Amino acid sequence: MLCSLLKVGLGRSIIFAAQTHQYVNRDQLTQLTTESSTPPGGMTDNYHWKVFWTVGIALFAMVLDFSIVFLALSSIADEFEVTLRAVTWVAISTSLVTSAIMLPLGRVADIMGRKKFHIVGMFFFVAGALLAFSSQNLEMLIVARVVMAIGASMGQAVVFAIIVGTFPDKERGKALGMITTMVAIGAAAGPIVAGPIIQAFEWRAVFLVTMIPTTVGIIAAFIVLDDGRIGSVVGRVREKYDLLGAIFSAAALTLIILTISNPFAFDWISFQIIGGFVISITLFVLLVWWELRVESPMLNLHFFQNSTFAWSTSTRFLGFLGGSAMFFLMPIFVQSFMGYDQRSAGMIMFVGAVGMGISSQLSGRYSDKYGFRVFTITGVGLLLVMNLLMSFFLNDTPLWIIMLILFVNGAAMGMWMAPNMSATLSTVGRADYGSMSAFLNLVRNVGSVIGQALATAIIAGVMLSRGAEVQLNELADSTDLNVTDAFISGWRLTFWVLSGFVGLALFASIKTRVYKSEDNN
Repeated sequence: MLCSLLKVGLGRSIIFAAQTHQYVNRDQLTQLTTESSTPPGGMTDNYHWKVFWTVGIALFAMVLDFSIVFLALSSIADEFEVTLRAVTWVAISTSLVTSAIMLPLGRVADIMGRKKFHIVGMFFFVAGALLAFSSQNLEMLIVARVVMAIGASMGQAVVFAIIVGTFPDKERGKALGMITTMVAIGAAAGPIVAGPIIQAFEWRAVFLVTMIPTTVGIIAAFIVLDDGRIGSVVGRVREKYDLLGAIFSAAALTLIILTISNPFAFDWISFQIIGGFVISITLFVLLVWWELRVESPMLNLHFFQNSTFAWSTSTRFLGFLGGSAMFFLMPIFVQSFMGYDQRSAGMIMFVGAVGMGISSQLSGRYSDKYGFRVFTITGVGLLLVMNLLMSFFLNDTPLWIIMLILFVNGAAMGMWMAPNMSATLSTVGRADYGSMSAFLNLVRNVGSVIGQALATAIIAGVMLSRGAEVQLNELADSTDLNVTDAFISGWRLTFWVLSGFVGLALFASIKTRVYKSEDNN
């Protein structure tokens, strides 16, 4: 039944190549990037805000799509008459594509130019949305989601770099807070928009909704974005593309996600699962070996020699692994287990996004003044408490308690995300922001997809072990106590396991110290 969902889905840091085979150093490239990203006369023309709203629209659309699709899974499964195990490929395909190509695309963005790359990505996203709208079967929908995932991956690989690269360093926390707020707005709008639309028109219509802000973003990008002012260095340096590194990373990430999510329901001690883990580890070892030797690496592993970078990255990965599965599990819980319709489920999920939006604004702004540690430690600590509380949810838990916990959980996520990104960026120069855009988004995606796959595998495993596999739409109406007990047992075990990872994230956040210049990477 609930056998393998995921989402989402380690980035590369680049030392750019100069003319032919000669390379510029980071200081030279930082100077180029800083000069190109600073508008004439400083920031007096508010160009950084024009850029933010231009690319923020695209980011909003991508997050909106993410939250809408999760809410639509039940309806998609019903129309195509498939189990959750089959319909999860709608999300699995997106996660695999995003995780596999995020690293390579980040490098392509630097070579191609951020403006052109951003616009091409949004065109892919719109084309995929049109294809999804016209899908007549599950296979066609999965292909459409792959096309959308290519566009979303291109957007995620460059949007962050454009925004942060345009803002001055002293407003970095504010910029990161605004990015997180835009994510929260998209997450909040998804449930609110999706519920009524699915009920009134059907699930296909939600893809038309994602096209509206994307199309607006494309038009605005043509008008507003200027490669000379958004940090692009295209034309000033020439680079070799690390094709072998891209192949190793794509293959390793794809295989590890498929192995962990186990969408084909292989036995966990089968040849396929064990072989998948062994080959994945081998590919990761080859990736590390190659990236340490190639002249222009896709992934600059030397960043990890900096303790601040290493611990903040660990916090981000573990935090999303332990915290993001809630966004996947709660719509299923309130619709398929508690029996609420899509409209009600959307409003219930909305409160968590509101909490994230409020806290991300505050933590982003005040982390510039008070530092990142107090916000990351407090936010991850709150997330741990909320995970433990959610493990005790039942189908008769009062709705006000569920919504209160969801609000605090969202606030906890928003509290640590922007300051954590600020900690990571404090260790790199502005010339590396392009690398960090792909890196930070990929860490988030991979952590999220593993967390969601792990959550699905645990619940599915518990239910299958008790002979309680049922279709998703039958869960709320089931009168079999064995089915109900099996789902609750799987739910509780899932959140206990996820809480363990959040606990590790809390430890990593405590170990993350303010970057010292002598702690050079």
